[in-house]
Amino acid sequence: MRVQRRERRVEKLRRKSRRDIVVEYGLLLLGSMIIAAGFNMFLSPNQVASGGTSGISIIVQSVFGFEPAITQWVLNIPLVMLGTYLLGRQHGVKTVIGAVLLPLIILLTRNLPALTNNLLLASIYGGILLGIGVGLVFRGKGSTGGLDLAAQILHKYTGLSLGLAMALLDGFVILTAGIVLSPEKALYALIGLFVTSKTINIVQIGLSYSKVAFIISDKSEEIRQQILLEMDRGLTQLQATGGYTGQNRMVLMVVVGQTEVNRLKELVQKTDPTAFVILSDTHEVLGEGFKFNGHV
Repeated sequence: MRVQRRERRVEKLRRKSRRDIVVEYGLLLLGSMIIAAGFNMFLSPNQVASGGTSGISIIVQSVFGFEPAITQWVLNIPLVMLGTYLLGRQHGVKTVIGAVLLPLIILLTRNLPALTNNLLLASIYGGILLGIGVGLVFRGKGSTGGLDLAAQILHKYTGLSLGLAMALLDGFVILTAGIVLSPEKALYALIGLFVTSKTINIVQIGLSYSKVAFIISDKSEEIRQQILLEMDRGLTQLQATGGYTGQNRMVLMVVVGQTEVNRLKELVQKTDPTAFVILSDTHEVLGEGFKFNGHV
């Protein structure tokens, strides 16, 4: 009987693993298609080179007339090989597939119509689509290679932070666009890059915010009971020492949704009007009652 239960658990994990693999590769494909749509309908027709190998391909196309997908393959494939050699094989198969797949989809969809000739609209909507696509690829635990790998190599061998290395590389691409294309298009490229980074964050962590509250009160036990019973929320008790008085006191930490904030404040105010409450945004909460493993 025990062996049978163990076998059932193993089979369940195996099925779950297969499903996860399908979902991850599906997100990689969907994300690549959205990136390609944003590139071909907004960024490339308007020469908005907002960083990355896609930005380099736009610059190269304007100077030499090369197909952007070809330039991206020429850059991506050596970068993946170099990254594997210098950083190890942690990037995995999905990085190799992403580095080859994205330029292929861009090539196949190169005849998509440009939806606007307005540089501002192209920067914003192209940036949004790129951000959605990249965010989906990241949620699928994948990568499209490109300058992300170059930034990781710089980070490892120069000591620069990963964020600074990425900013330097994207900045170099945009600066080159300002020289080769025009300063105005470089400024629009900065807008596109900013929109892309913000959209990636939204796709990764969502629009919803929770609040974390720290409550300091002489009636912490009563407030604790109220939160547990009235709000049905768990909480954590932190042992703290007053900086001025030197006295030991209890600090309650509780995470609540946006709609529960007023109820929490009313509860604390009713129990102890002199309580000290600190409220701050928290972008992602993992655990029972909140998100877990990317699901609500």
